[in-house]
Amino acid sequence: MTTEPDGQDRPGDPRTIRTRARLRAALLAECEQRPLDQVSLSAVARRAGVGRATLYLHYEGLQALAVDACADVVRQGVDALHAWTGAPSPDAPPAPLTDFLVAVHRRAALYRALLPDGAGGPLGTLLHRELRARSHAERVRAGAPYPDLAAAATAATFTGLLADWLHGQVELSPEDFARHVWRLLLAVHRTIR
Repeated sequence: MTTEPDGQDRPGDPRTIRTRARLRAALLAECEQRPLDQVSLSAVARRAGVGRATLYLHYEGLQALAVDACADVVRQGVDALHAWTGAPSPDAPPAPLTDFLVAVHRRAALYRALLPDGAGGPLGTLLHRELRARSHAERVRAGAPYPDLAAAATAATFTGLLADWLHGQVELSPEDFARHVWRLLLAVHRTIR
């Protein structure tokens, strides 16, 4: 492992990139078998083929690794919710939103482990933060009023509904869920005027 003089890894180093990818994949594989709070760092390191010291070189602990592992799905979700042009229709959610929810549904056990009931955990925290930031920026760019309120409502609504859906508290197909969530989010934005 190539390290800086202070012992920290180099983020752009190809070995660092490969090691972090293996650690993220190992964590996700472990979470497909058990909830995050039952995953051990030893199991993740073993599955990734690295020592615990290497894991700690890259991440402060399990929570930091979990947040990094969730980054791609959060980016996909945020992009899917903002994948429309022109005037959004309440009758047609963006196709990327439906595609995203179909993909999440296929790996529901994994995402339930990372987004516990109540919309917390590493996935919920990161999704809420990133969605709020993107929604705020979009609303400011459009010149719409109350960007802070609309962004917070959008992030809380989507993150909370996604958690409830993953935990079986909302029983809808991914396609139906996409349609209802889309209508609710449009209503949030139209109501905050």
